[in-house]
Amino acid sequence: MNEQSNINQLSAQDAQFLYIQSATNLTHVMAVYIYDPSTAPGGKVRFKDIIEHMRKRMDISPMFKRKLYRLPLDIDHPYWVEDEHFDLEAHISHSRLPEPGDWRQFCIHVARHHSKPLDMNRPLWDMYVLEGLDNIPGYAKGSYAILTRIHHSTIDGVSGAHFFAAISDKDPDGTPAIPLPKTKIAANALPTTAEILNRAINSTVTSPVKLTQALMKFAPALLSSAQKNLTGSAEKTESGVPQTRFNAAVTPHKMFDAITFDLDELKKMRLKAPEATINDVVLAICSGALRRYLTKHKELPEEPLVAVAPVNARSRSGEESNPGTNISAMTIKIWSNIADPIERLAAIRDTTRETKAAKSGLSARIMTDLSKHIPGVTMAGVSRILTDERFAPKMSNLMVSNVPGPQIQLYMNGAKLTHQYGLAPLAHGMGLFIATPSYNGTISFSIISDRKIMPDIEFFRECLQKAFDELRDAKPSEVVKKPKKASETAKKQPDSGDGSVMYRRVAKKPRTVAPKPVSRDKSKRN
Repeated sequence: MNEQSNINQLSAQDAQFLYIQSATNLTHVMAVYIYDPSTAPGGKVRFKDIIEHMRKRMDISPMFKRKLYRLPLDIDHPYWVEDEHFDLEAHISHSRLPEPGDWRQFCIHVARHHSKPLDMNRPLWDMYVLEGLDNIPGYAKGSYAILTRIHHSTIDGVSGAHFFAAISDKDPDGTPAIPLPKTKIAANALPTTAEILNRAINSTVTSPVKLTQALMKFAPALLSSAQKNLTGSAEKTESGVPQTRFNAAVTPHKMFDAITFDLDELKKMRLKAPEATINDVVLAICSGALRRYLTKHKELPEEPLVAVAPVNARSRSGEESNPGTNISAMTIKIWSNIADPIERLAAIRDTTRETKAAKSGLSARIMTDLSKHIPGVTMAGVSRILTDERFAPKMSNLMVSNVPGPQIQLYMNGAKLTHQYGLAPLAHGMGLFIATPSYNGTISFSIISDRKIMPDIEFFRECLQKAFDELRDAKPSEVVKKPKKASETAKKQPDSGDGSVMYRRVAKKPRTVAPKPVSRDKSKRN
């Protein structure tokens, strides 16, 4: 098989995740997968089995063997090049959870691993196999975790879900969950000095023209927004973000906790507000938990909290040659100042529909588009300023990411995947991230915060449980009506209940719902 080389330069959006990285703002994502080896041959999976499985799947993505080639002074965006010294075993390590091996120790271990930077001089991913999970309620005896870290410049939520599916199997016999590529991936070649200089000059010269064109595209929306502000017709809180403990500088020490719910329960909840989506229910549960948490600390603002929600910007076909980042974002008021859970859900439904109709959340979408046309050297400099805690903008109070996952049972090395969690970067001024990956009829709320910002993260997990129970048990009243007429003018998006999922659920099976730790130890983390 002939292997052809190609030149692959990072897009502006991919490169941005490199420029904003610092000692306290690491920009990698991490997925945590829990496996039950009882279905594997002999009921056991060895560490070397995992290494050999990954060796056989190396051709599913170019990210495995490529590393960064950064230019002096960041005069242009970096390039991907093949790592001539690539060693698979250097990217996969192995350890055991310390005693007592309970849920609290597991969360501490996950948070500590997430807080460590990736080696930026080699391919930007690694895997960490963690054994000793026998004392965690809800986990089968002998279960182990695989913690997979990938830099955000390499992958986003959607391409990450595809990557995970490609290393997974749909049965214990090792049948790949999705078709594997039949051709060998082309190597990323290092461009010549002349090519690098030509591209850098061309980018610098043409960027002002492209930037002007992008601004003109958004001109009508910008004018409309300005008129509303000048005439006072826009709400006072339309662009305002209330100050909370989450809008503070973050430290290198991250925190993690999680809770998992039955996805069918969320599907039932969305029926309590006509035309609400699973994503609306996710935001409503997060809002209810934050209301309870901040009320306990006597810090609940009168204005509604604001969340940033990533939006998939990929084509509907999902066919993209580059597995990198391709996302936009929208800012959403999550109405934490509304006490009634169903009224809160209805308000969130209206807001998300209006945002999707381009009636709000304009700034995030504009910045996502305009960043494509800013020269690399300028973007690098601006990014370093914006990531400084003194200048970090207050764009929201938190980020909530809902990426639908496969709705069938998956395996790896014959071991059955039982639970899935996700961790993402924090930033100065936004010290709370809630990731909600769904898998095989369950949805996990993964909490990522900072030790100083949320030292009582276990309590917030309890708040999520109570917000879930509150919305599940709430009775609809006459005040909950169909969406506003303004929203109805928006083009209706197809909704299957949990967004566009990669697989159809083929059969109803018993599910293991996420562990609810028995221990109520309120002491501070190690």
